[in-house]
Amino acid sequence: MSPLEHGRYGGALATVTTLFFMWGFLTSLNDILVPHLKSIFELNYAEVMLIQFAFFSAYFVFSIPSGKLIDWIGYKRAMVTGLLTMGSGALLFVPAASAPSFPLFLGALIVLAAGITVLQVAANPYVTVLGPAKTASSRLNLTQAFNSFGTFLGPLLGGLFILSAAPKSGDELRQMSAEALQAYRLHEASSVKLPYLGLCLALLILGVVIALANLPPIPEAQRAGGSSGATGSVWRHRHLVLGAVAIFAYVGAEVAIGSFLVNYLGQPAIGDLPAKIASRYVSLYWGGAMIGRFIGAGVLRKVRTGTVLAAAAIGACLLVVTSMATTGHVAMFAILLVGLCNSIMFPSIFALGVAKLGPLTGDGSGVLVMAIVGGAIIPEIQGGLADHIGIQHAFILPALCYLYILYYALKGSRPDTGAIPN
Repeated sequence: MSPLEHGRYGGALATVTTLFFMWGFLTSLNDILVPHLKSIFELNYAEVMLIQFAFFSAYFVFSIPSGKLIDWIGYKRAMVTGLLTMGSGALLFVPAASAPSFPLFLGALIVLAAGITVLQVAANPYVTVLGPAKTASSRLNLTQAFNSFGTFLGPLLGGLFILSAAPKSGDELRQMSAEALQAYRLHEASSVKLPYLGLCLALLILGVVIALANLPPIPEAQRAGGSSGATGSVWRHRHLVLGAVAIFAYVGAEVAIGSFLVNYLGQPAIGDLPAKIASRYVSLYWGGAMIGRFIGAGVLRKVRTGTVLAAAAIGACLLVVTSMATTGHVAMFAILLVGLCNSIMFPSIFALGVAKLGPLTGDGSGVLVMAIVGGAIIPEIQGGLADHIGIQHAFILPALCYLYILYYALKGSRPDTGAIPN
């Protein structure tokens, strides 16, 4: 790039990075909603994991339409549309808390996640093509580092505002009258109103900022008028299809671990921590991802993406197994350190998956973001396992996910895997 192009792209990259921060912040708040709504509505693990199921299912439903939306209105307008949709979802938390109603909370999460899906489909490929192809992984890791900064702050502030009081036990709730129980639920649920109203306002302001920003168009990564052209089907690219499975496994593992952390660290044999204190340790999990991505942005300029991804997958698998096989602080900090290994996985898999797709980049991005539905399915399965064999043994599922990512890093992402025949 010439200095002029570098300056133009640098400003655009800085602007788009704010979007990564916002959706990271909002996504990590789900880890605070899980224990909070579990206690309010007396839910078991499988039931409360409907929070993640509702949120991440939106990726499956809205990803392909989001790719088509980009073809139709362009990256910039798609980003603004995503922010306005997110703001609407955050606003819906107010009537959900006023009811209070668990199904309404799930509905608000679906709307919120629909907006995030549009942002993910637009912003991730936009960053990969906003400069030289050889540094795409590095750029995406850098922007994802700010996403992780959002996931680091989310549990800290969410724990402070939402987990303000110690939850009542199931026995205490069962001893309450119907009127007292409703009053308790109304009081506890109301703690989400102020945080999500503030987020709604911030999202609307950010939407205006993006609308007024000068973001350069990337015509080589976008089809004019949504025409399919002569580029063929996006599903013929094997590295993309296998990358979608890797995204499914990665997001599922990361979300499953994060969702169970507060309850896991509260186990007597692990940390025996109150929910409000445990929420601070959740920030360490996401903070590790933030630190790793800043480091990864530099490492990936010198080391092949597949090699770095393989090392991270091995480390994550070993740490999960260590936490399963031990107790106390060893088990506690082993599971928290998985966040460091998670750091480079999403941007690395994403960059490998959309490599050399050309005009199919938008549709390929839609396929990869659709695979984020792993964050809905794997935590739900792990919730069922936790109800039957306990939280600690249920972590076998994320360990298996990391083994698949290792396969993708070493073999599935190779360009010589070729295209899948029609």
